Amino acid sequence: MLIFIALLYVCGASGLIWLAVFPTGRALATRGIGRLRALVRHASAWGHAGGRALGAARDAAALTLRERLLRFLRRHRVVFAIVAPVILIPSLLALALSNPAMLPVYQGSAAMPDEQVAALLAGEQLAPPVALPPDVFTTAEVELIRPMLVGASRNWGLLHPDFSARLLLAFKIMKEQHGYEMALLEGYRSPARQDALAASGSNVTNARAFQSWHQYGLAGDCAFLRDGKLVISEKDPWAMRGYQAYGQVAESLGLTWGGRWKMMDFGHTELRLRGVMRR
Repeated sequence: MLIFIALLYVCGASGLIWLAVFPTGRALATRGIGRLRALVRHASAWGHAGGRALGAARDAAALTLRERLLRFLRRHRVVFAIVAPVILIPSLLALALSNPAMLPVYQGSAAMPDEQVAALLAGEQLAPPVALPPDVFTTAEVELIRPMLVGASRNWGLLHPDFSARLLLAFKIMKEQHGYEMALLEGYRSPARQDALAASGSNVTNARAFQSWHQYGLAGDCAFLRDGKLVISEKDPWAMRGYQAYGQVAESLGLTWGGRWKMMDFGHTELRLRGVMRR
């Protein structure tokens, strides 16, 4: 469809330039229209009996027009050699650059579905929560669900600024509107750690190094704090209600929520920016 539109534009623009620049073009077009009108009048008068004669006249007129057009092109071939690239090159460039991934706007943040949320992100500078004591992440319950959590990074400074802002706003909304205090279990993840997690089994992750948004600081695994302890398992009804609310809040902020995946990851969110992850 785009190719057809581009060709239509080229033909139309060429015709208009021809008529505007060359007087002989306008004269030829005027004569051609006059001949066409004459042929139509003759066709009405002759009717069916003069069909063969009309066909011959049309062929002769078409031949005459073709000869004049060829003579005209040969006479002005230098001008056409200059004008044609001027018309064709911009059209072909526009067609080649029509891939949205090549437009700068697509390299930025995902579009916000809610103007109020966009205003909140633009106006508020939220600070990361106070770091939790290391022993919070090493309890028996946590080790059972996330056995390699001790070596995870919870450094907010290693996260992409846009993702960090959205995640902090999600934490604030969850606390103020739903009564859940949240904690970051893991943010940025090194390629070596990603491969180590993948090697530990498909029940942990199927993503290898640079196949996860964690390597770009655009993903985070989160859970809830209750009475100073981490609650990760969705088997806890209270936590499951929190995950459902968290998924809705995260998606309203333009984040992708792992709770909708085939291999569900309720505490995982990520911000997918175009042109970041290498395929």
